[in-house]
Amino acid sequence: MSVHIGAEPGEIAERVLLPGDPMRAKWIAETFLDDPKCYTQVRGMLGFTGTWQGVRVSVQGSGMGLPSASIYTHELINEYGVRDVIRIGSCGALAEDLHLGDVVAAIGSATDSNMNRTRFDGLVDYAPVADFTLLRTAVEVAERRGTPMRVGPILASDMFYTDRPDLYDKLADYGVLAVEMESAGIYTIAARYKARALTILTVSDHIKRNEAMDSAQRETGFSSMVQIGLDTAIEGV
Repeated sequence: MSVHIGAEPGEIAERVLLPGDPMRAKWIAETFLDDPKCYTQVRGMLGFTGTWQGVRVSVQGSGMGLPSASIYTHELINEYGVRDVIRIGSCGALAEDLHLGDVVAAIGSATDSNMNRTRFDGLVDYAPVADFTLLRTAVEVAERRGTPMRVGPILASDMFYTDRPDLYDKLADYGVLAVEMESAGIYTIAARYKARALTILTVSDHIKRNEAMDSAQRETGFSSMVQIGLDTAIEGV
């Protein structure tokens, strides 16, 4: 039984969707999974296991930011034998040709966090990347579902509110599609412990155009991302 999750052995599936928001985890479990059971409420970070098309899948809230997401990813892999971690969440678009509601898959995750610099003693700028098999499966699933999905690099930032929006302009010039707060940590922990990870995001805000989904759009606009994530979880073997 892990410190932050507290589930019993066997209660968590080998495939886990990892939204940041615990209430989004609850919504996913109750909306999409058959026979979902809550296995943790520790610290209010809800986790559920059910089935999707007959295959066991878990959904675990991870909290906001690299430190929190890294803790949950570490414990899922090392304490519960999880092999596939698929982050699903929202992002702020940096690319001009992205729009609210668009789906993005992160092939790699740049970061302004010091976590990996500390991990590699400041000697290497480690490049956290997605598992290729999961990414390829997600692309195929999105095509089959008729959902356009952009694939490219994103930024995992320590700062939700930044004093340097000019850096976002430079990142966009280098092809970075969007910004969120967890993916680099999840990719790094998965790589370290020989698991697989992927990040699939929905554009909830456009940073450069100052656009944002309202609460109703956020409630209903994430279904395509979730279904791609669930199909990828059960097919990406």
